[in-house]
Amino acid sequence: MAYRWKVALVYLLGFALDLMNMFVASIAYPDIALQLHASVTQLAWISNAYMLGLTLIIPLSVWLAARFGERRLILASLLLFGCASLLVAGAQSIEALIGWRLLQGLSGGLLIPLGQALAFRQFPAQQRAQLTTWVMSVALLVPALSPAAGGLIVQALSWRWVFYLNLPLTLLALVLAACWLQADAPRATQRAQDSAGNLSAWLDLQLLHSPSLRLAMWVYLLIPGVFIGTSLIAVLYLHQQGWGNAQIGALMLPWALGSALAIAVGKRGFNRWGPKPLLVVGALLQSLGIGLLVLIEQPQGWLPVLAYALMGLGGSLCSSCAQTLAFIDILPARMNHASALWNINRQLSFCLGGAVLSGLLSVLGPHSAHAFERCFLAAALLSLVPLWAVLRFDSSGVKALVTAHPLLEKS
Repeated sequence: MAYRWKVALVYLLGFALDLMNMFVASIAYPDIALQLHASVTQLAWISNAYMLGLTLIIPLSVWLAARFGERRLILASLLLFGCASLLVAGAQSIEALIGWRLLQGLSGGLLIPLGQALAFRQFPAQQRAQLTTWVMSVALLVPALSPAAGGLIVQALSWRWVFYLNLPLTLLALVLAACWLQADAPRATQRAQDSAGNLSAWLDLQLLHSPSLRLAMWVYLLIPGVFIGTSLIAVLYLHQQGWGNAQIGALMLPWALGSALAIAVGKRGFNRWGPKPLLVVGALLQSLGIGLLVLIEQPQGWLPVLAYALMGLGGSLCSSCAQTLAFIDILPARMNHASALWNINRQLSFCLGGAVLSGLLSVLGPHSAHAFERCFLAAALLSLVPLWAVLRFDSSGVKALVTAHPLLEKS
């Protein structure tokens, strides 16, 4: 196997861990609320604390990589992440659970920016859509399978076992990273010390002059984040409607089918049509899917399936397009900085989506059906907000980059 694909596989395993910890936890919320006497706001912080930990550590990723080396950081991060997962699973109070989730986020927060920078650095611009296809495939499979599996585990065993699921995947990623990633010695101590006093060495804000990165970050701030918040609200709503944990988790399967179609379209469509039509259609479809949740009144029928399929199709169309767009014109030497900015924005998206919609539900009253309906309508409207920036974007430069080498484009 070529070295670039070994690096990509290690990154994808870390990415899978990140996604699993976002999606599998929500399916256990009703049982956690019952056993640990948690409120809606506290339940939201089970995910928010994890994502806050990820966000807080990302600004340090470039400096830490310069000081200790990327391989060392990835190995240390995986080891600490596994230990933190054990603490989360053993939590005896909602406050302890939230605290250990914060530690879990801090310990695993370097996996994504470092792995992403390492992987995308190995691929030229014309082949990054190919790597994005694999990234989005993981983004498809993990959210699709983990809630359904988590629902069965919660019903058969306990909510604690959904967090024990981290351990086998963490061990596999740790072994592969130790065997495959090339050793890298720390850079000069003086250079690291200089960077410690210079914020631009941690976060190169000059990268925001790139219209492609700016647009991708704006799209990702809203589209995936709104879906994360919507899925949290939907779990609580459907549970009140009489749905079981496994039944709710299974709704991610039609979401996965929609996402699979989006990935196939995005792989060919980005280089052929450019990002604008994909982003416009994706935002509209996600908004429509969220809007259909308002009409669900019973745990059966085709409407929930259609709603989740449209959310998967629209959301993944936007996500895959934004992922490729973000790094399309970034030079390899600046990839670490771009990856740090991208992942801070990514984690903020997930935090804000859950916090805004759960906060709105708390204000409106979580025991009112009308409160859930208003939250879904607000989420549908938020999904349309990025369209003004998308329609103003000049995509001619992007199309020039991806068509510069036709032979590479086809590979």
